[in-house]
Amino acid sequence: MTKSPRRTWLTAAGSALAGIAGLLLPVFGTAGAAQAAEGGIHVSDGRIYEANGTEFVMRGVNHAHTWYPTETGAIADISAKGANTVRVVLSSGDRWTETSASQVSSIIGDCKAAKVICVLEVHDTTGYGEDGAAASLAQAADYWVGIKGALQGQEDYVVVNIGNEPYGNSGYTAWTDATKNAIVKLRSAGIENALMVDAPNWGQDWSNTMRSNAASVFAADPRRNTIFSIHMYGVYDTAAEVQGYLNHFVTNKLPIVVGEFGDNHSDGNPDENAIMATARSLRVGYLGWSWSGNGSGVEYLDMVNGFDAGSLTAWGNRFFNGADGMSTTSTRATIFGGGGNEGGGNEGGTAPNGYPYCVNGSSSDPDGDGWGWENQRSCVVRGSAADR
Repeated sequence: MTKSPRRTWLTAAGSALAGIAGLLLPVFGTAGAAQAAEGGIHVSDGRIYEANGTEFVMRGVNHAHTWYPTETGAIADISAKGANTVRVVLSSGDRWTETSASQVSSIIGDCKAAKVICVLEVHDTTGYGEDGAAASLAQAADYWVGIKGALQGQEDYVVVNIGNEPYGNSGYTAWTDATKNAIVKLRSAGIENALMVDAPNWGQDWSNTMRSNAASVFAADPRRNTIFSIHMYGVYDTAAEVQGYLNHFVTNKLPIVVGEFGDNHSDGNPDENAIMATARSLRVGYLGWSWSGNGSGVEYLDMVNGFDAGSLTAWGNRFFNGADGMSTTSTRATIFGGGGNEGGGNEGGTAPNGYPYCVNGSSSDPDGDGWGWENQRSCVVRGSAADR
């Protein structure tokens, strides 16, 4: 692609953030079939699973915590809209005020209380190589190692997104080695959480740097537990571009999520309908940007006005209530009592006997005994004889 857009918005303090809601997709080739270590959120055969082996498809929202640390109710509000995941903006202290280990523990606690999986990301790396204020992936890795105590023991609940959009449109050929080195540093320090890595080119990978090198990046993780994330803004303004990128990873059994996207952008008009429809059909996760707090001309990326959960914007209404949106494709993680429907419908919940409720009801139970079969496991039809 020839497009090389970037986005700019303001933090709560009014500081300009350069970034292009970018690409985070994985391309691991045959390496994607490698098995991750047992336990916690993990990758297997190109899919993301919970510790109990239930496939987990992220449906969530980005929350700009580091610039709005007093908006402590945002995670619960996002969960109440049906999200099963919240991607939380942190700072390594290289560009904004450092998010301390105790604050990270508190955020994880908020996620667990709200029954959402936490994806934690360092935002200071945004646009490195092009934006002189950005931190390197090595600096981000040092931050994670420094707060590893807050992450250890949380492998069932937390994914570590090493650095947001870690290269801009300059110097991005260094992305591969820098990403490998960061992964190895975290693993050598004893961090066992599933990792997530963003693409260069302000996250949108228009150069296909991540796509071409993701297999070797995946193989560099001794736990084989790295997820690739693509940010989809103006580069992805046609269904063909969306489908081409996502299908490449799925066909090659590579774990992929759309880590950010919107319905409009200053660098072009992303095809949000194609993004959401393709993600649903491929069982690929997506995380919309963002709950609230955008500025510098891209306020339209807010899903709610002024952090008010009762005041949806046009984008928020589309994201939560539109076709292939949150209300019809999000399923709570089973560790929180969700139905484990792999992103195919509303949260099912859990029957008293410990089995998940059938999301598709009696249609999953052709012989009428109350026991159904969904997503390669037994489920219970709500209100049936088996519901006890």
